[in-house]
Amino acid sequence: MSASSLLPLPAPGETPRRVLTIAGTDSGGGAGIQADSRTIALCGLHACVAVAAVTVQNTVGVSGFHEIPPQIVADQVRTVVSDIGVGAAKTGMLASTEIIEAVADVALELGIGRDTAVPLVVDPVSASMHGDSLLHADALDAVRHRLIPLATVVTPNLDEVRLITGIDVIDDATARAAAEALHALGAQWAVVKGGHLRTSSTSTDLLYDGDRMLEFTSPRLPTGNDHGGGDTLAAAIACALAHGRSVPDAVAFGKEWVTRSLAAAYDLGAGHGPVSPLWRLHESVDA
Repeated sequence: MSASSLLPLPAPGETPRRVLTIAGTDSGGGAGIQADSRTIALCGLHACVAVAAVTVQNTVGVSGFHEIPPQIVADQVRTVVSDIGVGAAKTGMLASTEIIEAVADVALELGIGRDTAVPLVVDPVSASMHGDSLLHADALDAVRHRLIPLATVVTPNLDEVRLITGIDVIDDATARAAAEALHALGAQWAVVKGGHLRTSSTSTDLLYDGDRMLEFTSPRLPTGNDHGGGDTLAAAIACALAHGRSVPDAVAFGKEWVTRSLAAAYDLGAGHGPVSPLWRLHESVDA
């Protein structure tokens, strides 16, 4: 990633732009709110958080999670936005129908989401990379009909695409059909990520707004350390949107950011290590 394509850093003492993440924690530090906050900070923005769930997990898997009461989740959002203000928001693990509905209601109340001044990136987290459930099965309808219609951008992985749309993405044609189906649910822009399509030598993400079908391609990197990649991509997109970049430019930024973070991923524990945006510490840009 060239210095010119990075987001500008605030000067020392200057208040940075803010991004709010509404998601679950990862006690292993590789994904969830921890991954979001790491990317937001290294992009040069200030991370605000609304914790929706607390997971019990490490690099091997998720052994349990505890949901935060929906009103507390909504109150976190309301309290942060009313005092600090945010330039963009993103969602991650929301766990239940009741939490999704509370988040959707407070987003509408505060003017967060598509066609507002505060864009919303919806990462519809439903399962961990190990296949452990992070969303109650009965909450999928709330994802489809309450959350995705608020999305400026929705960024599911291929497993989530299948759960939400019923489309099993196996090639370019099914990826395009999935992007159209996600857009039809109400998202302003839909991203279908190709990172889990292991049969391809490249990783191609599709971006669709009902008119344009844009492609963002990067080489497939030979690493098993990809924990938190989806969170990192969505958080980077939110950071670029907070800086006023267009959705296509923000997705291009996020794609390059997560590709660099995959290249810098490291071993951790006995399972999958995390993607790492720490490479950013070695880059220099003008503020």
